[in-house]
Amino acid sequence: MIDTTDDSGGRTVRRYILTGTPGAGKTSILRVLEAQGYGVVEEAATTVIALEQARGEAEPWARPSFVDDIVALQRQRQTRTSAAANIQVYDRSPICTHALSTYLEHPISAALAAEIDRITHERIYERQVFFVRNLGFCEPTAARRISFEDSLEFERVHEESYRAFGYELVDIPAGRLTDRVAAIRNSISRLTS
Repeated sequence: MIDTTDDSGGRTVRRYILTGTPGAGKTSILRVLEAQGYGVVEEAATTVIALEQARGEAEPWARPSFVDDIVALQRQRQTRTSAAANIQVYDRSPICTHALSTYLEHPISAALAAEIDRITHERIYERQVFFVRNLGFCEPTAARRISFEDSLEFERVHEESYRAFGYELVDIPAGRLTDRVAAIRNSISRLTS
C-alpha cells in the first residue's frame, strides 16, 4: 500500500494505473469511473499525437523526442492533479511510456529514465495496476494506427515492462463495460480498505 499525501499535506492520495492493449476500452472505463466520482487523468500520448498532427506532423511517434513530450505531459498532469481526489485513476503511466519507447525501438531517454526513478522513489503509483485485456480487435484512429496483431505485441511489451519494474498486474478481462468497471471498483475498494 502506498501512503502518499497531497501537496497540502493532508489527505492520502491513491493513484491507480489503467493500462493494456491499444483499443481495449480504457477510455470508456475511465469515462464511467469519472462519472462515478473518481479522479481521472487522461492518456498523454494521445494528446501529444493530436497536437502534433494538428500542427501538420503526420507521424509524431517517428521522432525520438516524442517520448520526452509524453513524459513531460504525464508529469505535469500527475503533479497538477495531486490534490484533486483521494482516489485517482490514470490512463497509462511512465511505465507505459517505457513500453512505447521499447516497442518503437527508441532508446530509453534520460528524461524517461529520470521520471521512472522519480515515480519509483516517491512511490507515486500503487503497485497494483489494472491491465485491460484486448477485445479481440483494434479499431484504428488518427492516433492509433496499429493492426490487431501488432496491438497484441504491444500488449506483451507493456506486460513485460510493468513486471520488470515490480508492478502487480490485476487482470481486467474482455467483457461488458459495466463488468469491467465493477471489477476495478471492487479491487480499489479491497485495496484501500
